[in-house]
Amino acid sequence: QDIATLANFLADRSDRIRIGSLSGRFYAMDRDNRWERTEAAYRVIAGEGAAAVNSIAEALEVVSRRASELYGENITDEFFPPVVISPRAMSEKDSLLFWNFRSDRMRQIVSAFSQLTFEHFERKSPPITGNRVLCFTEYDSSFHLPVLFPTEKISNHLGAVVSQHGLLQLRVAETEKYPHVTYFLNGGEEELMTGEDRILVPSPRDVKTYDEKPEMSAFEVTERVLAALNEKPYSLIVLNFANGDMVGHTGNLKAAIRAVEVVDHCLGRILERILEMGGNALVIADHGNAEQMVDYETGSPHTAHTTFPVPAILISENPAFRNLPLRANSSLCDIAPTMLTLLHLPQPSQMTGQSLLEPA
Repeated sequence: QDIATLANFLADRSDRIRIGSLSGRFYAMDRDNRWERTEAAYRVIAGEGAAAVNSIAEALEVVSRRASELYGENITDEFFPPVVISPRAMSEKDSLLFWNFRSDRMRQIVSAFSQLTFEHFERKSPPITGNRVLCFTEYDSSFHLPVLFPTEKISNHLGAVVSQHGLLQLRVAETEKYPHVTYFLNGGEEELMTGEDRILVPSPRDVKTYDEKPEMSAFEVTERVLAALNEKPYSLIVLNFANGDMVGHTGNLKAAIRAVEVVDHCLGRILERILEMGGNALVIADHGNAEQMVDYETGSPHTAHTTFPVPAILISENPAFRNLPLRANSSLCDIAPTMLTLLHLPQPSQMTGQSLLEPA
């Protein structure tokens, strides 16, 4: 329906507006340094090669048929292979508007089009620089590109408060979720704060999609966290297990079950060690995914995030916390205040949420 609406809109404007290419975000929005995916999207956006189809509707038909031939099944739009619709080689006189607010998903493709220094693959077209490239939000401060909506400066976030009180903190994730526990959690800042350490574990690169390896790098992440617990007296450790989300996006129920089993095992090992050390742990999710793997109306695989409430579980043997109920019907803005309560640190005025350990 959306494609039909778009096609009708463009019908009377074909002299001014054309769709040049089609690509699933698996390629164009890779964030795992799989530069071969970025290159595939780059080539079709740059108009390199002959047109494979004549319209967006035909493009959808072609990629669906190609996917069926390759995989023997229908695939969702995320995995549509890049295809050229209206070929025209790019030039340095062209302009680009990147219409996406997700910085982690845009850094690779934007760098391919705009950065003078680029070594990940050969570019036939010259980079487009300066004011000819416009970004929806700031994807990377080192790009030095104009931005439609500049990043709002966030102060006194969770990591900053911990750092200001002279405490040590650790951020751990595999590649797929590394920006979430560092850049995003630090208010859009790349730089390390005083007392902050980071551990990046590479996500698997020997599979195309993570349903082929639902364990991802969870076991190595776990070993690194357990080792870190014995190395420094960290007051705060922020850890992300990517499995539920990344495997959930594949729509493969069997793989999602395996992913959850792996996280359950790994998390259990970490929680056991934290309790042995007299620590507290808050287990949360910021959105749902793997809990619904089937579309209830169509019966087809469900690959998108859900809007269901997510769990918040406090694990503690501390008498001050172990018997306190967590307040239900809350929000993500309440998580940082909750962590500060567990750390016995004051909540800054910039945090508008309320600790889950306090009554409503």
